[in-house]
Amino acid sequence: MASSSSTSAAGSGDGARETTTTSEFVATEVSGSHVLTINGYSRAKGIPTNEFISSSFTFAGHSWSIRYFPNGSSSSGGTAAAAAAAAAASASVYLACADDVVARFTICFLDEAEERPICSMSTGEFRRMSEQRGDGFQMFITRVALERWRNVRDDRLRIRCDITVLKVIQQNEHATTMAKYVDVPPPDLFRSLGYLLSTGDGADVVFEVGGETFSAHRCILAARSPVFRAELFGPMKEGAAASVGIHDMEARVFKALLDFIYTDVFPDIDEGETMAAMASHLLVAADRYGLERLKLICEEKLCGYIDTSTAGTIFALAEQHGCHGLKKACSDFLMSGNNLTAAIATGGFEHLKISWSSVLQELLVKLIVKSSS
Repeated sequence: MASSSSTSAAGSGDGARETTTTSEFVATEVSGSHVLTINGYSRAKGIPTNEFISSSFTFAGHSWSIRYFPNGSSSSGGTAAAAAAAAAASASVYLACADDVVARFTICFLDEAEERPICSMSTGEFRRMSEQRGDGFQMFITRVALERWRNVRDDRLRIRCDITVLKVIQQNEHATTMAKYVDVPPPDLFRSLGYLLSTGDGADVVFEVGGETFSAHRCILAARSPVFRAELFGPMKEGAAASVGIHDMEARVFKALLDFIYTDVFPDIDEGETMAAMASHLLVAADRYGLERLKLICEEKLCGYIDTSTAGTIFALAEQHGCHGLKKACSDFLMSGNNLTAAIATGGFEHLKISWSSVLQELLVKLIVKSSS
């Protein structure tokens, strides 16, 4: 049984060449047997419950063990059927492999006179097993059946395990080179939309922000922001207006917001401005206009700017705008060492103390719990 996967192309010419690899696997079966012989069967019956006679052997590159419990084992494998069989049995045989293996098994008792198997039990299909996971194959048998068979004659018992192991082998790997005639460029929709924003071609709405004007396209804004969709196409007054005023936002922040809406790329930071400041302003804008991805990007960036001087301000920002990841980052930082004490002493913590006293109380409770543990 073999399986292979490949990709191919036909053709010839002067085009570029592309390399494709192919792999072929072959699944094979390895079969063998192991016989456990117990001399002094009648004496072995004196071994207590849960104690066993065992034999270890190697087969198909794996370590195996077979165990004979003369008076049974209380371990039944966990199923109701196995538990019932264990309760009714007087003896059991257990086969296990130390490694993770896929195999099928048959356990049988050998007729002493004719070497033929009697009272066999088999898994039938292949199954995965590993003793490390507690997997094994167990056969239960009653004492009445053992005494009745001819294989206890001469006070000897012989148990045979027939094992078939499934092995999957990588037979070979090939590298083939085929002609490549077409080079497909990466997606560049963001460039086209960014160009549309920068030129203002086809713009149908103008925003007035902080003394500056920005031309934009209603459809693009509505597709990207549920808030813009409601404002520009809903019953709100901005829907019919050719010019819309944006308050409580700086022009540079709104420009960065538009850049992200059109390109889905975090905007470049102007010279003289810090990443932390822009990320903070954009987080507020993203929350205002329902731009969840931009909000998460800003959260991620602000996590890298948490220190004793900024933790209070960033914590308050995270609390105000429901930024759970950023809030957790601030909390973990403040709970580490003496960071909370140092942060409270800074001016950046004043806003948190005044506006979010409940949050500060929460931090102090955590600190007390940590100190007492």
